[in-house]
Amino acid sequence: MNNHIIEMTSTTPFYSQSPSTISVNQENIVTQEVLVSTYKTSNDMEKNTSNYLNPGDILSQGNGIIFLESGSRAQPPPLVLCAIESAARVYSDRPIVFFINGLPEINTNDDENRTRKRFPTISYLQNVYIFPLKMKEVFKDTPLFPWYQKIDPTRQKHWMHVSSDGCRLALIWKYGGIYMDTDIISVRPIPEKTFLAALYSQDSSNGVFGLPPRHNFTWTAMEDFVKNYNGAIWGQQGPQLFTRTLRKYCVIPNFTAVEDIICGNISFLNPQRFYPIPYPSWRLYYKVWEKIPTFNDSYALHLWNYMNKDVMTMVPGSNTLVDNLYKQHCPITYGALLSNESIYL
Repeated sequence: MNNHIIEMTSTTPFYSQSPSTISVNQENIVTQEVLVSTYKTSNDMEKNTSNYLNPGDILSQGNGIIFLESGSRAQPPPLVLCAIESAARVYSDRPIVFFINGLPEINTNDDENRTRKRFPTISYLQNVYIFPLKMKEVFKDTPLFPWYQKIDPTRQKHWMHVSSDGCRLALIWKYGGIYMDTDIISVRPIPEKTFLAALYSQDSSNGVFGLPPRHNFTWTAMEDFVKNYNGAIWGQQGPQLFTRTLRKYCVIPNFTAVEDIICGNISFLNPQRFYPIPYPSWRLYYKVWEKIPTFNDSYALHLWNYMNKDVMTMVPGSNTLVDNLYKQHCPITYGALLSNESIYL
């Protein structure tokens, strides 16, 4: 199969100053009295007039940005809040939905508002919605449901990751839109609607991807997930699954520069789009750079928290790369951390 290579570049840097001269824009670090989102859709009308709220209504347009927390962290680290805030700013006209495992039931607007208030830095972003992650409900009516009914999570070495891998597939199958890991900082809109993200030539990630509802890639991937399930191998149901499935659509060529590849009806985006700093070099995000990269060819930045394991964190005022990214892309979260304010209630 012939593959069309499309060169996609951006020319507008999101930094114009060297790290030594970057200052915090005090107008950007807004307080919690300021509403920063302009999200206005029919969902807001329902939110004001109906006493019932569910993810299906919020994500009904197929253009949502989905995050999920499949572990048991009642207080996700600041990077998660930064990821959500940055997405809410970049996609201010689209719903940002955060599914959290173990949350109490949310059936009404009041329930959802109470939950939002637990996270002050994102509670005033009007396009952010928070729901409990109900795995049984998520997997229902997908190839993953029989697997979920039989699996014993206590016997799975990587259950948090495996369950997350499954949930993101099922959610995108049902609702469409974009899935993002919670350690991805958005910097500019992704122009593609149907895409996977390359880690390297020949290798796909599953940390960020966008597909319409009921796309055949998602269904095929869920079938492969079950058929070739091996919970002992990290990534077998994640990046390796996406790579196996993508190879059914085309012979994946190598990238030669910063071009993207069309594989069947899916755009396979260049590693520079989300992984300009590859995982072996993840510590560079926590270093002070003589000159801050522009990341002109990137739509978002993956900070590799799996490698970090929350050991290294953003220190406000440190002038590290991640410090500058927080300032620019999640100023509410950054302002709270800089002022030593609580980011949880």
